[in-house]
Amino acid sequence: MQINKYQPSVFSAAYWRAAADELKNIRVLAFAGLVCAMAIVLESMPIYLLGQTLKIYFSFLVVGLGCACYGPVVGMLAGGVIDTVGFLLAGYGEPYFPGYLLTAVLSGLIYGVLLYRRPVSIPRLIVLRLLINFGNNVALGSVWKAMLYGKGYLYYFTTGLVKNAVLLPLEVFLMWMVLRAADRWALDKKYLHSRRGS
Repeated sequence: MQINKYQPSVFSAAYWRAAADELKNIRVLAFAGLVCAMAIVLESMPIYLLGQTLKIYFSFLVVGLGCACYGPVVGMLAGGVIDTVGFLLAGYGEPYFPGYLLTAVLSGLIYGVLLYRRPVSIPRLIVLRLLINFGNNVALGSVWKAMLYGKGYLYYFTTGLVKNAVLLPLEVFLMWMVLRAADRWALDKKYLHSRRGS
């Protein structure tokens, strides 16, 4: 969340050079490893809100915080690590399927593009969660589940749509709280992108 007065456009080469340069920062890489470990642990400990049908995973909070600090390039790599290592360690109750790897990498890209070097705001977080919840989780997730389990795309799309719509306000609020707290404590500036850490 290192925010400078001048913000290059996400469509500019300067933006992607800065995001790729995060791979050279040892502190950032160590932090990315910590984010991966925390996300894998949190993914295995959901909170059940309504029986077995509605549950929330808190891994998105550390993934979002990480991508806000190190951007989309490291975010995509971290997403791949979280999915692969998480499956090898826990399985998450799902068979291995490369579609979920694609979803995890795409999530890192979306989080990074919308949060890296950008101010934290409710509208930005709403757009972010709309893309993740309804693009990744519902649209893509329903394709993967239909391919794996055979109940049909519309079945998974409908159930996923309801679940993700219900969770969206809570997820936006929790992300706003976490990212604002990280800003107040200057997590990025003090520990990841200080002059000694660059």
